[in-house]
Order: sequence, then structure tokens, then C-alpha cells
Amino acid sequence: MSDNCTPAQLASLIRDNHRFVVMSHVRPDGDALGCTLAMGLCLRQLGKEVAMWNEEGCLEKFSFLPGSELVRKPPAEPQAFDVAFVLDTAVRDRVGACLPAVAKAGAWVNIDHHISNPRFGDLNYIDSAAPATGEILFELFRKMELPVTYEMADNLYVAISTDTGSFQYPSTTARTYEIGAELVRMGVNVGALSQRLYESYPRRRIELLKSLLNALTFTSGDRVASFALTQETTRALGTIPDDNEGLIDTIRAVQGVVVAVFFEELAGEKVRVSLRSKDPRYDVCKIAQQFGGGGHSLAAGIRMPGPLALAQQRVLKAIDESLAAN
Repeated sequence: MSDNCTPAQLASLIRDNHRFVVMSHVRPDGDALGCTLAMGLCLRQLGKEVAMWNEEGCLEKFSFLPGSELVRKPPAEPQAFDVAFVLDTAVRDRVGACLPAVAKAGAWVNIDHHISNPRFGDLNYIDSAAPATGEILFELFRKMELPVTYEMADNLYVAISTDTGSFQYPSTTARTYEIGAELVRMGVNVGALSQRLYESYPRRRIELLKSLLNALTFTSGDRVASFALTQETTRALGTIPDDNEGLIDTIRAVQGVVVAVFFEELAGEKVRVSLRSKDPRYDVCKIAQQFGGGGHSLAAGIRMPGPLALAQQRVLKAIDESLAAN
């Protein structure tokens, strides 16, 4: 396992190359897209040729981000690059369709904050103590003496805000607030961004939440709350993937609940599982790793074989055993 590269090594790699691609994980959140855009916009500011890809392009809910139109779905015809940046991604395969779209890259750079990251890059910069990859990027930009424009500041703020639960999660530190303050001094309009992030949901999302709450179950002595989204419900409500982002926090907030789980039935009899813990004694990353997933101790995810009912049974049993052991 290699150690982290130095900011000087990264700066040299950027200076000495011209053609870059910047990618992040499938089903991107604010940290993934905010970092993709901040990195891509920085490279463009330096006069580099830059592609910004995500398997799903830029999600509708993040279309207000500066430069969002630059995030594209990967092309059908593979392309070659000098450098490929993979941001906020626990394992390289999680970039999905972006991976085969890279015909060749002279170097792969892996910048992330997931504790389960295996350091898959030629250059790696992993800080599992950072609450968001956006915080890591901000610090790297400063150490590399690279420009941070107003547009980059907006994207970095969104990256940090979304992955810290609007600066509320336990991983938030004094430095996180200091970086937030620096971004505000650069011109970030906190009120406007927060309204777009947290107070501008489509009605179908509320209909989805209503449906999920009707299917809410409590297990492990009411310490585990879970709900499941079937493909049938998705079709009936006309929801899109980003509509369910963050809904798990509604049941995580129930008094007495220490672990929340969201099961989503996918095509091809696959199941996506999101896990959240609000007690450090219950490490959901370790549970996710039992099924090939990963993430953080308080937030992790899995993609596993179905059917849905079997996936629910297996994951909830693993959680129950973990709670019983603590």
C-alpha cells in the first residue's frame, strides 16, 4: 500500500501534462459533483484540456452548480488522456461506465476520504479523517498554489456542506468551519446555495417519501429502521435516482434508532443499500464490507445481488448480529 503523494508531486503532474479527465462515482452526491467541477474548472483555468465525466452526467438537482453543463456522460468511443483524476470514489470500478471510456491514461490520480479506499491510483491522496473530499481538494489547491475562482468556491462549498450534513455530522471539525468561512469570503452566497440544496425538492420526492414511510419497519429492538423502494413504486411515481438522495436521514433521526437502512431495487435483480449510523460503536462500513461494499464508519453503501427480500434479510441479519456484539 503506497503512501500519499505530496502536493508538490500533484502540482508537477498538472504542470507537465495537458489532457485531463475528471471523474467520480456513480449515483453522484454533492461531494462527488462539486469536486468534479472544482477540479475540472481549476484545470481549465490553467489552460488545460479537460473532460468532466459521470456515468449519469450532472444530476437535475445539482444543475445550478457553476459549470454543471460541463459534466457529461462518458462517450461511447474510448479516449486517451495524459492524466485521469478519480475523486470521492472508494474503488475505481465505482466510476461505472466512465472506466471503459478511458482508453489510456498516463497516470491515475485517486483523491478520496473513504477509509475503505484501497489506494488504486498511481498517485493517491487519501485522508479518511476529512469529512468531505471537497475539504481535501481545498487544502490541496492552497498547498499547490493553484487558483480558486468564485465558481470553484461555490462547488467546493456544496461538496463540503452536503457531505457534512450541512456542517452537522460528527466528522465536522473546526477546520471545516474555517474552510467554509474562507469560501464565504470568496463570495459564496450561503443562503442561496442552501435554498437550492435543501429547500427546492420536486413534489415527486415528497410522494416518494410518503410511500417509503408507509413501508417503514423497525428491527433489532427498534434500534434499526429500514425502508425499501421497489421498481414498481419507482415506475408508479415517475421518480428519478436523485429523488431518494438523503431520504434515509428522515428515519435515521428517529429517537432510539442507531442504524438506518435504505434498500433500492435496481434493474437486473440488483439491490443498492445505503447504511447510516449515529453511534460510533456501530460501524456500518464493516457491515457493508461483508457484502463487497464500503464507505465510512457512519455512512456506507453496498451493491449486491437480489432479490430485494433476500437482500433485506441478509443485511438486517448482519446488522442485528453487529448490534448484539456491542
